[in-house]
Order: sequence, then structure tokens, then C-alpha cells
Amino acid sequence: MLNTKIPFKLREKFAQLNWTWIIIGSLGLGLLLTLAVSPSTSRHLKASLLGKDRNVLIGSFPVVVPTIKYGFALDTFQVYESEFRSSENLGDILMKRNMTYADIDNLVRNSKDVFDVRDLTAGKPYLILSKDSTQGPDYLIYEPSVYKYYVFHLNNEDSLFIEKVERPITTAIRSSGVTVESSLWESMERSGADPALIKSLEDALKWSVDFHHLNRGEQFKAVYDQHYVEGQPVDPGRVHAALYKSENKENYAFYYESPHYTGYYDQEGRPMKKGFLRAPVKYARISSGYNLRRFHPILRTVRPHFGTDYAAPYGTPIIAVGDGTVLEATRRGGNGNFVKIKHTGQVQTQYLHMQAFARGIHPGARVSQGQVIGYVGATGLATGPHVCFRFWVNGKQVNHNMLKLPPPEPLPKAEMEKFAVLRDKFLEMLKEIPVETIAP
Repeated sequence: MLNTKIPFKLREKFAQLNWTWIIIGSLGLGLLLTLAVSPSTSRHLKASLLGKDRNVLIGSFPVVVPTIKYGFALDTFQVYESEFRSSENLGDILMKRNMTYADIDNLVRNSKDVFDVRDLTAGKPYLILSKDSTQGPDYLIYEPSVYKYYVFHLNNEDSLFIEKVERPITTAIRSSGVTVESSLWESMERSGADPALIKSLEDALKWSVDFHHLNRGEQFKAVYDQHYVEGQPVDPGRVHAALYKSENKENYAFYYESPHYTGYYDQEGRPMKKGFLRAPVKYARISSGYNLRRFHPILRTVRPHFGTDYAAPYGTPIIAVGDGTVLEATRRGGNGNFVKIKHTGQVQTQYLHMQAFARGIHPGARVSQGQVIGYVGATGLATGPHVCFRFWVNGKQVNHNMLKLPPPEPLPKAEMEKFAVLRDKFLEMLKEIPVETIAP
């Protein structure tokens, strides 16, 4: 009765299916019987099914690790890498890659509070990521420094924006010791220390050490912060304690910070910062000192030299050695271009033979210690690029290298007690730092 109710075509389909399963079942049963009767056949069949190596582990297959940078799997994009050139701008770069001017304008407007595209710097790297280059770029990544980068989101015309990403910085205390054999820079490189540490050392010791006139055999030690980005060392940070040692003296500097007192102090708690720096240029050499009977190389006669000449390349910045007011910024006679500054009391300083004055330097301008006031040149009576530095006290030119000014007052007693704890800790650390002499 049941069959009579099933349509003919449907019954025909059932019949075909039944015969199909009968054939498959028969073949399967025959295979099982063959394996049971002939073990060798079974082994060969298994080998053919599994391949030559039957015990392959999943973990033994090669695993392709994607290249991750800036948070993107670069292998999933078409990547274009380059550096910005001074002759191109953001519009030039993106319009070449099928992005419209209107979209670029929206991107700039949407992100003006995050990044000004006029700050793109020539020589800095960038990446362009595209899923399909014919459809335009998806992202542009600009890296102005190791500490941060910017992601330009370009793949959604309704949401075009620039994202700032700051890399986390970790800090560790490190130490270094070096003996000067040629220059401090070269000696630090040979010892394995970061030459950039010189700048931090100079911040600590610049009031007591003339970094531009060092002698062979003098020693430096430092305890400082070392910054790391993604596990890689970057610029050294603040020097916490420093020691400069020569044959006849030792100069210490310790960084101390409190609500009312901040800066570098010596062992007695006196501020390292004094009224005047030791030299008006960095990393220069003294080519001629203060000499009342000097033979003038141009005039070919013996005449007093009331200044100290610091030889340096053309254009080297010249800095004010102390706070003051500009009295003169002019050109006159053998002095060439020069600046004269009045400081506190009856002290004046003068800087001769400048190539040019710095912007804003004119009579009456206020300048601060370390401010750039001009650039090394050879104007006036000069045989080569240098700055002749002159120091006046009570209207008389004196040898500033021999000048002894009264020391500043030390920290008050309450501060001194806290400073002493910090000082003693770093003194012990400085003593433990080895100083290895490395031949040039």
C-alpha cells in the first residue's frame, strides 16, 4: 500500500540510490577481506595512504611567522617604503596612488589637531600599505622619531584621519667610565659607551670642566638613565652622578631635585651652575691663549692678545657664557663681526670674528646663558675660522681661565640632609665603576 502512494519518479530515484549503496558496500567489504588475508597488502596500502613518513607531527610542518610592524601584518599588504624628499608633499605622494585631492583635503582637516602635514621632514621614513594598489592606499605610516609614529587611515572615505602612536619607553640605571686618549667622543666610542652620553655629561659638569680643552689621561665616570624602546637602547637620559678626574683635581656633580631646589650640586651641596660657562663654543680647541707678548700672525709684530681663540668650523654656533644684555652687535676694524654683552656687576664678555649674528641679537636684547648669539667665521683680522673670546672685569680685559669667582652658597641644612643621602649612594656607585684605558 505504501509503495502505491509514492510517485513513480520518486520510487525510481530510491531504486537508483539503493543500487549505489549496494555497490559501495560490496567494494568496502572486499577491501576489508583483502587486508585481513594479506598483511603485506595492508602495510603497502597504509603506506600509500599515509605517505613515506607515517609519524609526522603537526608541529614539524614549517610555520610562517607574519612580519609585524606598526601593528600591521605587512605580508597581507602591498608595501611601498621610502623617505620624504624636500621637493614633495603629502598630496604629491597620495595623488600618485589614486587618492583624490578632496579625500586628502578631508584627511588634513580631520587631523589638524593631531598632526600638521607641513611638519613632514625630508629624510624621514614612511610606508604605504595597500590591499589593492589600483583602488588607492589603505594606510600611510610616518615615523619622525624612534619614540613615535603616525598612522594615516586612508581606506574609508567617510573616516579619514591620522592617529598618533607613542612607543612606551623603559628606563634602567647604567654606568660608564672612560679615559681620554684622543678626544672624549672617540674614547667613549672605543669603550663601548654611547657617544651621545657626552651631552648629558656636559650638562652636569659644564660649569667646572672645559670640555673643549681636555688632556690625555683624564677620566670621566657617570651614573645615568638609559632609555629603551621595544627593548632597544636609544638616547641616554639624565646623568644622576658624574666624576671628572685629572692629575690634580676631582670634580663631582650630583643631580638633586626637591620642590624648591633642582639641578646639579657638588659634594658640598653647592650649585654647580655658576655665573659663567667655561667656553663660548662646543667641541672646539684653543688655538691661541691669553698672551701679553703674542706674535700676531697677520700683522707680523708682537702685540698683546687679550682673548682666548677657539678654533671651530665655519658656522659653528657661538653661545653666551652668561645671562646679560647685548651692548653691541656690529662690525668694526680687525674685530670683524662681534657681539659684546654686559653681565651682572662689572663683567662684560666679547665674541669676535663672527660669520653672522643669530636672529634677534641686537643692542638691548636680553640673552640667557647658553643661548646662541652668532656663528663662527673669519671676519676682520683672522687667518681661519675661530672666535676670539674676551672677558672684561671693571673695564679691564683678563684671562678668564685664571679667574676665580666666589663659590655660590650651599643648600640649606634641611635640604642638605636629604641631599647627603643621595650623594653618598651615588658616590659608592661611582667608586665601583671600572675605567679601562683603550689605546687609539
